[in-house]
Order: sequence, then structure tokens, then C-alpha cells
Amino acid sequence: MLPFYVLLISFLLSAGIMFMKRKSINGAFAGRIALSIMLVFTAMGHFMFSVGMSKMLPGFIPAKEAVIYFTGLIEIATAVGIHFNRFRKLTGILLIVFFIMILPANIKASLENLNYQTGNYDGPGLSYLWFRIPFQLLLIAWTFWFVVRGK
Repeated sequence: MLPFYVLLISFLLSAGIMFMKRKSINGAFAGRIALSIMLVFTAMGHFMFSVGMSKMLPGFIPAKEAVIYFTGLIEIATAVGIHFNRFRKLTGILLIVFFIMILPANIKASLENLNYQTGNYDGPGLSYLWFRIPFQLLLIAWTFWFVVRGK
């Protein structure tokens, strides 16, 4: 739930700062700034909670902790890439694919009651999906609206 608040507050703050400085708001830019801040925030979790997050991955994936570190680096790279006109659209499309690809890991964690921060199996369980799936859809829509389609 914290990434949702980071995304929303970052958007409101960046839009507010733009309005105070320019008396206008570039919504697409504010949306990209907010998405970048949220991506860096969630990437930190990949490095801080790599052991617990590695338990989210299915058994057939080798080098789970390395995969978690790599996905954290992907989040950081996309947080930067969406700000370069030359790479924006491709980065946005790849980010949408990334958001789709990580959803099964979140579903697996919920089904197993995994608390990715501690690595214990005492997490919120299926109730987490009532938030996570709509949030994942929001991230996909947000990325399309502010990055792929945005100006």
C-alpha cells in the first residue's frame, strides 16, 4: 500500500511545485516524476528485502536472489528511462510488460501468506490481492497514460 501513497503524494507534490513555479501543470511530466519516485522507492525494497522477495518466485527460477536484485535494477533503469524522449515510449511499453510479469509473483506470495519483508509466512494473505491487483492495473494505466501516450 505504501507504493500507492508514494505515487499519489509524489504526483500531487510535483504538480503543486510546477503550479507554484510556472502557474501551469504539465500532467504528463508530473505523472512521470511520480512514477519514477515510486519505482526507485520499490527498487529499494528489492535490495533491502531480497531474501523475502526471492521466496515470491516460483521454484523453477534459478538464482532467485540475483533475479530480485536484477528486477530492482530494472525499476531504477526505467525510472530514469521514462524521462528521455528518445527512450520514453519503448521504456513505457517494457515497464507495462514488467508490471504484467510480476503480478504472478505477488499472487503467489498472497496465496502463501508470505511477508516479503521478513521472509516469514505470516503475511496478509489473499486480502492483499484486493489491493494489489487494482494497484497493478493502476500502474499499467498510469504508465500508458503518462509515459507511452504522454507528451
